[in-house]
Amino acid sequence: MLDSPMQTQSFARFLELRIPPVVLVVLVTVLMWAGAAHVPQFNFQIPFQLFFGWITGILGIVACVLGVLEFKRAKTTVNPTKPQSSSALVKSGIYRGTRNPMYLGFLMILAGSAILTANFAAFLTLPAFVLFMNQFQIKPEERALNVIFGDEFKAYCATVRRWI
Repeated sequence: MLDSPMQTQSFARFLELRIPPVVLVVLVTVLMWAGAAHVPQFNFQIPFQLFFGWITGILGIVACVLGVLEFKRAKTTVNPTKPQSSSALVKSGIYRGTRNPMYLGFLMILAGSAILTANFAAFLTLPAFVLFMNQFQIKPEERALNVIFGDEFKAYCATVRRWI
């Protein structure tokens, strides 16, 4: 149990950059489907459910792939647990529209999965995913990138939104 604000802050710092985003996506997906199976009373109808679910998920995969390709072109690390290893600030391609296309893609994959479950409980995981990613993945990455790239990163942040 965390008894003091200092322990809570230490635990929060401990979580930063610890859970690879792909692992988090798998965990959230499992939670969605398990929740949908255990609370079927939260099921509802979505017109063209399969179409919208698959299209949203596929677009998420495309966003992730485009993000990875831009990192590969720039010859910088794709490892989300080591942002201090970044050797280039990627601002081209999909990064002109979002600073985090891979995380946006993961969110879209999760949204597609939520649509496929057609269960209200599954949709509740989406804002939780965004909050977790912002706090424990994106903010620590941004701190590291600010140290490495300074004013160039600040200018990029001023013109391109974190998600969309």
